Amino acid sequence: MSTERQYALGALFGPARFDIGQFTPYAGRLRMRVVEVGPGFAILALPYDEDLVGDPQRKVVFGGAVTALIDQASGLAVACAMDALLAIATIDLRVDYLRAAAPGREIVARADCYKLGHNVAFVRATAWDTDPHDPFASCLGTFMVGAGIGGSPFGGVKRPEGGQP
Repeated sequence: MSTERQYALGALFGPARFDIGQFTPYAGRLRMRVVEVGPGFAILALPYDEDLVGDPQRKVVFGGAVTALIDQASGLAVACAMDALLAIATIDLRVDYLRAAAPGREIVARADCYKLGHNVAFVRATAWDTDPHDPFASCLGTFMVGAGIGGSPFGGVKRPEGGQP
């Protein structure tokens, strides 16, 4: 008899049902938004903002803001792979920039947790500006699971019908 796997954030899977900024203020400050989450994946978006431009002549978003978006999407993907929420910390995040993001465009990142171990999770991610099949950045990341005593910032996420996820 097979039983369906339970996910800690399973009640939130699908199009965005929560504001990432309520759990990670840095993401909120940058105005990141959740597009969609599901089993082991997360898609986040970062709206274009002149305050995030790193190259004023070309109007290209600063690479650090892109890395922050990919890091947030990756951490959320790890949380979406867990059956019980634990603290998550970035161990290593390698971002390869393939080209500059188009100026004036919202940036989207998708991260997939492809291996969740007892202590370490492994993630692949891409970021794009117009077409997910034409990314401007690619990423590989590793994350510590159960990294601290503080627990997961998503521990306070409420199911849509109330109660804990």
